[in-house]
Amino acid sequence: MIAYVILGVLAWTTISDTRIRLIPIGILALFALKSWIRRKDVMHPDGESDADEEVEAERVSEPM
Repeated sequence: MIAYVILGVLAWTTISDTRIRLIPIGILALFALKSWIRRKDVMHPDGESDADEEVEAERVSEPM
């Protein structure tokens, strides 16, 4: 995400025409949004949250 911010700042400072400047900023924003959404899918591929995993780990580790 930091890379997208850096690229956005570079695009903003190097492109002088306002109309053209908004196009790469918009494209970068879409890629950043897609990466953020995809990051959640990769971290939790089966739809479980961290809390669900902790409860499952506690349940498995309890002696019977």
